Formats: sequence, structure tokens, C-alpha cells
Amino acid sequence: MDQKSALLAGAKRCLVEKGYGQTTARDIAEASGAHLGSIGYHYRGKDRLMNMAALELSDEWGDTINRALAEAQGETERERVLAALIGVVDSLPESREVQSASLQAFAQAQFDDELREQIAAGTVEGRRAFAALLAGEDEQTDAELTQAQDALGTLTYAITVGLAVQSLIAPDTLPTSEQIEEALDLLAEQ
Repeated sequence: MDQKSALLAGAKRCLVEKGYGQTTARDIAEASGAHLGSIGYHYRGKDRLMNMAALELSDEWGDTINRALAEAQGETERERVLAALIGVVDSLPESREVQSASLQAFAQAQFDDELREQIAAGTVEGRRAFAALLAGEDEQTDAELTQAQDALGTLTYAITVGLAVQSLIAPDTLPTSEQIEEALDLLAEQ
């Protein structure tokens, strides 16, 4: 592994083990086996390297969510929403580290325009993936989505992010599949 890749791997490890705010450049150099000065050479500083690490870990969480979405089947949008949310909740325990890194990236985004733009692009992609699933399609562009499909995809994506936060803070309070189904039934009655 070259030094640049080793630094990124070390930063990801530090992000998972120590968190964004507690990681120093020395921690990354030690975890990667690279020279401290190489952080500036390859990444223009620790913060940019940590942002790259957080984005890569966010992509890994996105992959986990995409697998859950791919398995979400159903005849109706309600059935697909139910299957997607249950799949997300089921995936949360196994992806705790990458969820944490993703949420740390969200918090850092308010201080870094480049990071915010990259996360915003990922959010659009996530919303589209949810909207396409709920519409019963493999993938769609914004132009092909109805306003209702776009709204439902956006809401389901937001619920997913909220579930991830909840799983990190109070995992024992995550809804069961029965509770998710009851909530959807309650909304459908309105």
C-alpha cells in the first residue's frame, strides 16, 4: 500500500476508534505507518484527510443502505416503504462504525464547503435511490419522478438518517418491524 492510501486507511481507523475531534495528525501518522509530514503533502492537511476518510466511510454506509433497498420488495409503495425501513433497521447494528463516521461528516460539513457539497450530492443520490425503489423502478432521474414520489423518497431517506442517529444514541429504542408497520397503517388511515 502506498503512503497516500495508508494515510487514508489510518484516518478511517482513527475516525472509527477516536472520532473526528479527538484525532490528531500524529494519531493518523501512527495508525498508517506514514510520516507526519506526508499528510500535508498528500492531503493538504489533517482536516482534508479526515474529510476524505469520513466520505469514504459514508459511501460504505450508503452501500449497506443500497443493499437493504435492493432487497425491499412489495407490490405497493406502502409495502416497499415498509420493507425498506425494516431492511434499514436490520442493517443498523452491523454498520454502526460507518454510521458514526457518516454523522461526524455531517457535523463537519457546516465548516467545510467542499465537504458540504460532496455530502449534499450524496444526499440527492440517496433520495433518488429511495424514490426509485418506492416507485418500483431500478433507478430514476428527478425529471422522471412525480412530485409525490420525490416527496416520499425524500421523507423515507430522512427517516433513515434519523434511525441511524437513534441507533447510535439509544439503539434499544429502535422501532420493531411491527411498530413500523403499525405506524404506516396509522398514517394510511389519515
